[in-house]
Amino acid sequence: MRRRLLLSTLAVAVVALLLLGIPLAYAAQKLVYEEAGRSLDREASSIAGGVGFSLESHRPVTGTVIAREYPGRHISITMPDGRTVTAGPPRRGRVLSATAAHGAVRVRVSRPEAQVRDAALRLILLVGSLALLGVAVTVGLAMVQARKLILPLVDLAETADRLGSGNARPRPRRYGIPEVDRVAEQLDRSAVRITQLLIASRGFAADASHQLRTPLTALSMRLEEMIEAADYPDVVREEGAAAVAQTERLVAVVEQLLARARHDRAGGVVPAPIDEIIAQQVEEWRPSFRKAGRNVRIIGEQGLVGMTNPEGLSQIVATLLENALTHGAGTVTIHTKPGANSVMVEVGDEGDGIPSELAPRIFERSISGGRGTGLGLYLAQSLAVMDGGRLELTQTRPAVFSVFLRQPAEALLASQPVVMGPT
Repeated sequence: MRRRLLLSTLAVAVVALLLLGIPLAYAAQKLVYEEAGRSLDREASSIAGGVGFSLESHRPVTGTVIAREYPGRHISITMPDGRTVTAGPPRRGRVLSATAAHGAVRVRVSRPEAQVRDAALRLILLVGSLALLGVAVTVGLAMVQARKLILPLVDLAETADRLGSGNARPRPRRYGIPEVDRVAEQLDRSAVRITQLLIASRGFAADASHQLRTPLTALSMRLEEMIEAADYPDVVREEGAAAVAQTERLVAVVEQLLARARHDRAGGVVPAPIDEIIAQQVEEWRPSFRKAGRNVRIIGEQGLVGMTNPEGLSQIVATLLENALTHGAGTVTIHTKPGANSVMVEVGDEGDGIPSELAPRIFERSISGGRGTGLGLYLAQSLAVMDGGRLELTQTRPAVFSVFLRQPAEALLASQPVVMGPT
């Protein structure tokens, strides 16, 4: 921005100086030539009057005296008897001349045009020097003004960036520019409102998570007691184990919500085996798919390790499987494969896919293709970003979602080629 201000100010100054300087230079040159002509007229009239007075006084007229009084001029005097008296250097090249008469005496005064041209050039150079000085002063003032304007804008941009990152502390700094000061005041008011909203949202999340965690823990204990007490049939044990797994996953989700309310992550990001997390989720969701007459299969490379929060990745895979069960059709395929610097987990089905008008907004909050709240994919993408990965819709028809996880540092080092130096 500073460069644009300087360039625009310089352009305005140059255009203004050109619009004023060119006519001024032309007028100055014309003025020099006109003044030179008037000076020659005065000299010719003065010489003619002096020669006439000398003739009336019967004094001799010599070119030496006249040349000494008017140096650098070529003077030609025509006497009443037709005699011509010359004075000064001979005429060479182009000259400017003026003629005057006094009675029968005629005088012609000439000077080299180069002298007048040099005088005009010196005046034009003086005008150009003043113009350059004006441009330099303009650029200096523009730099001062640009610095005075840009520094507050940079400061305001940093303040806005802090607001976006959650640091909503007001900065009561003013800059002496009314418009910029009004923007700073509005940012300070916004910081106060954002702080209040953050406090309220964190309090609500913490309270809700705490209230949910207690009954879920009690429910998990009751289910475990039910499984222990039920010796038959086996269906009770199978369904009870599935319910316990679901409850444990809900407890993990609540723990994550509570951690997000505290702005940290429960457990953190660690190198996690992808196969185990996917297998656990497939085992948990397979009965639901079997009841719907559908199947889930796992293909791709085994033994991959990615940097993730295991609970977070479990929640992401569970969301994608639930999304495929609700909105998709046919067999759901989970494809694991390594990338250049990442581990990919693709989840796709054989359904009609996602409408083209919905695809760009599929991860937005409250956006749903039909049944559902529209929060599942939004939360899944948020969990992926929190762990340093990302969740993308890589194919719309049929729908394929891809989870990209960072590879551990050891895997990255192992994948890089080793260059041996000369021995």
